[in-house]
Amino acid sequence: MALKLLKAVWFLSMMVALGALLYVYAGLPQLVVVQDEGGTRVAISNEAFFYLVMMCMAVTNVLVFIMAKVFSRNHDLRTWFYGLITTLNIFFIVGVNFISVYNSAERFDYDRIAFVIYGSVLIMVIWALAWPVYLIFKHSTSKSLV
Repeated sequence: MALKLLKAVWFLSMMVALGALLYVYAGLPQLVVVQDEGGTRVAISNEAFFYLVMMCMAVTNVLVFIMAKVFSRNHDLRTWFYGLITTLNIFFIVGVNFISVYNSAERFDYDRIAFVIYGSVLIMVIWALAWPVYLIFKHSTSKSLV
């Protein structure tokens, strides 16, 4: 049941990430600033940004299908992996929207959005660490039953 629920959540997150990318791409300037440190700006064209992010999202989400074929019998691993890719899609959504806000002509206090960016990374790290913790817990409980 959890696998079916996380499949649905993953699919929804993938569609929202795609929608966010398309929406942001429509409003980006010709040159998209992706890094601005100490007066040095790194900018790429909006088309290059779109295709790079689209490629990253596609490769990440295709991994779900590869894992489903390779680990078809391990439902626990597949369930965890769907959740991991969902957290990556959330990070893509937050990251693409941040690039959009950063490249807009409006003044914005970026300290107000930092918790969202760091929060999406934290969710990803927590979910990634949940698998080893789950395996340790499962291994320790199976030993105590024997």
